[in-house]
Amino acid sequence: MKQKIFFAPLQGYTDYCYRNAFDEIFGGVSSYYTPFLRVERGAARNRDVYGIKKENNKVENLVPQIMAGNSEEFDFLMGVLKENGYTSVDINMGCPYPLIVNRQKGAGILSSPEKVEELLANTQRYPEVEFSVKMRLGMSQPDDCLSLLPLLEKYGVKQVTMHARLGVQQYRGEVDMEAFAAFYEKCSLPLVYNGDLQTVEDIEKIADQFPKLSGVMIGRGLLAHPELAMEYQSGKKLTDSERMSLYSRLHSVMYTHYQERLNGGEPQILDKMKEFWEYFYPELDKKRRKAIKKATSISKYESAVIF
Repeated sequence: MKQKIFFAPLQGYTDYCYRNAFDEIFGGVSSYYTPFLRVERGAARNRDVYGIKKENNKVENLVPQIMAGNSEEFDFLMGVLKENGYTSVDINMGCPYPLIVNRQKGAGILSSPEKVEELLANTQRYPEVEFSVKMRLGMSQPDDCLSLLPLLEKYGVKQVTMHARLGVQQYRGEVDMEAFAAFYEKCSLPLVYNGDLQTVEDIEKIADQFPKLSGVMIGRGLLAHPELAMEYQSGKKLTDSERMSLYSRLHSVMYTHYQERLNGGEPQILDKMKEFWEYFYPELDKKRRKAIKKATSISKYESAVIF
């Protein structure tokens, strides 16, 4: 049986327009997760709230993610999500970036069971909501997750997505499959694997090795190869011409969207499109990729792009 594929949230990349375009052009994904909502200066950022509004999202299953440092932030964010009709929420306990970690959020709480319990206890005020957790093996110790497992079970989280790295690694180095396997064996909750899935063969290997998984979550692999989930689910590999045709459609939708939506002129449009290419189509000729990166005008960008 095929594994469900969940699209991981990546700040700056998987916005509502990208999710809509990806779902229409490629698909193969069961649920999409939003980049985390957080409180800044006493409020949620307007663009984050705009990005989770139902009228802006055409995908069938969308799960908003939140990052909260205390009960007040948790309740504020839940208020925003309830206003927008969400009854499934993902809690971020895995973001590894120093700015987040140093504020004892994201992966920064994984070595402190008391802080994890304080965070998860907030879920009890919302019995009508199903909460899931996205986390890592630990901040600096791969067995942190094992000590946190009783808390995850105590508060009845719907699903655990485990990125098989430490927080200190950020996105560098190898995934720790031995530590993930130890967690897999002891976890009674629905478990999703996350980390370094780049090919259909990668997904199949994980599915074979861990048959009790509830799915796999992929982020950078889908940004790089948007056809990955579709090919895995269908069992059919696209021809080069089919793939490039779909790539062209995705680029066209995103390029048109940013031209229409961004009011900062060429520099802002170029910044967003250069960001789009950061992971996308890694096989692109290095000279052409360099030309895209160095483009200083729309005309130079369009000359550099292959489509």
